[in-house]
Amino acid sequence: MNIAMLTLNLTLGNHHSPLVIESLLEEEESREDRGRMKHVVWWWLWLVVVTVALAAADANGSQKYEKQPSSLEFQFADKEDAAAAAAAPELMVGLTLIDSAASKGAVCLDGTLPGYHLHGGYGSGANSWLIQLEGGGWCNTIKNCVFRKTTRRGSSKYMEKQLPFTGLLSNKPQQNPDFFNWNRVKLRYCDGASFSGDSQNEAAQLQFRGQRIWLAAMDELMSKGMQKADKAFLSGCSAGGLASILHCDEFRDMFPETTTVKCLSDAGMFLDATDVSGGHTLRNFYAGVVSLQEVQKNLPKTCLDHLDPTSVILCLIEFYGMCVNTILTPSLPPSLSLSLSLSLSQCFFPQNLVANVKTPMFLLNAAYDAWQVQASLAPRSADPHGVWNECKGNYALCNSSQIQFLQDFRNQMLNAVSDFSKSNKNGLFINSCFAHCQSERQDTWFADDSPLLGNRAIAVSVGDWYYDRVPVKAIDCAYPCDNTCHNLMSNFQLVSNIRRGFIFVRDIFSVHKVVFYRAKSAKCLDGAHNLLQMHHVVTVCPVIIGGISVSLCAETAKS
Repeated sequence: MNIAMLTLNLTLGNHHSPLVIESLLEEEESREDRGRMKHVVWWWLWLVVVTVALAAADANGSQKYEKQPSSLEFQFADKEDAAAAAAAPELMVGLTLIDSAASKGAVCLDGTLPGYHLHGGYGSGANSWLIQLEGGGWCNTIKNCVFRKTTRRGSSKYMEKQLPFTGLLSNKPQQNPDFFNWNRVKLRYCDGASFSGDSQNEAAQLQFRGQRIWLAAMDELMSKGMQKADKAFLSGCSAGGLASILHCDEFRDMFPETTTVKCLSDAGMFLDATDVSGGHTLRNFYAGVVSLQEVQKNLPKTCLDHLDPTSVILCLIEFYGMCVNTILTPSLPPSLSLSLSLSLSQCFFPQNLVANVKTPMFLLNAAYDAWQVQASLAPRSADPHGVWNECKGNYALCNSSQIQFLQDFRNQMLNAVSDFSKSNKNGLFINSCFAHCQSERQDTWFADDSPLLGNRAIAVSVGDWYYDRVPVKAIDCAYPCDNTCHNLMSNFQLVSNIRRGFIFVRDIFSVHKVVFYRAKSAKCLDGAHNLLQMHHVVTVCPVIIGGISVSLCAETAKS
């Protein structure tokens, strides 16, 4: 059997998506038939390459923003310094495993040690500590938690040995003016419940020890010098942003009153919103996370105490002959257990938590959070016919009713932070972008064309708030007024264009009655399905093109 292999590497933002095309030509075919087949195959492959190139060009074009005048406070000494800083390589920081974690039962899903990346501070930042909690979604079932433990999100065996420190973690004053010389830590995420679960499943060999990992990591960092901090800043992105809300007051209590302690949640305002089908995709998902990992043990008591009693205190006369507080009930009938999980999951939603956080907190969020649009508002399960596909791929293609739906979501976001914003101690930066995790990326955190509100970049706004230079309560006007946004739509549109191109090629080949072969990338496809459950925006396009097995696994955005 002759095999022709073509590998195309497509660069989507900071992520690389492998597109592997394997052509299998039957031995039984005559040499003449194979010659004709190869000619047709490579001709159409050339067409696909052109299609992809055009899509990429269009995607890149849509990400060119008009540069806005800026009053950024940090200025370069001269243009040569600026050029030198831009040319300097990114700081790569090594992974450190927490050796003491095992004895505390603080392990990843697969039982391996948790880890972190630490770059020491110096000068004025020698006694200042910034902790960033990594994001990466959640797992809500045994099945996707089992898969998750075969990835870096569930096992330190698969974690990168080094990570670049950019954005809020950068060591360059030109890129991170207020925190560049602090002790900066990235705590890796490998539990699947925002560092808050505490349970296990022996049959599936799963350890749900997020809360223990959090505590073990803090103990480790305290021993590294954090106990002497005069300033401490807990931050997190996405699922890590939710974790920073959940643990903010706990973090504050680890330090003396003389230490300035504040928190930042980036893209952590996940809303209990109605999806396009009228259902509650994220509510049901969170119920699974809370129930499976017994997150309720570590949810804020201020929230649990305010749950609707009728939804928490269930009368179980039918089963137990009396009414009991189901939070204390170790085992419930499935229907009642589900009802309880849905109720308790309300205290996993930030909208029910942020107003009661006592420690000063800054909320950084896109009003049209890209992940929530893709996975919570209009997931495939709520939109089986793909009515929202065009809109999700390019928001300029949304029809009037879809735009109104998105505007309603923005209004829900603003309502969710209204009480929080009334406190003088808190800060806010809500821009009308289709983005996610803007503090981690250098282009959105602090760059020449960074998103602006009130003519201030995110880095400047966060720094002004942390150091009490000026109050920051910045809320953007509604889409599409902000032309400084770095929207995450181009990659989705690129994947959509690629999919259309391959489907077109498939249809052409089917006319020639070429034998179809089953895609050999079942592992990739199964993995991608589970990644979707783990807060990755994943598009999977299995296409069988006469004699060619094609699988497109494009990870276009991460949390």
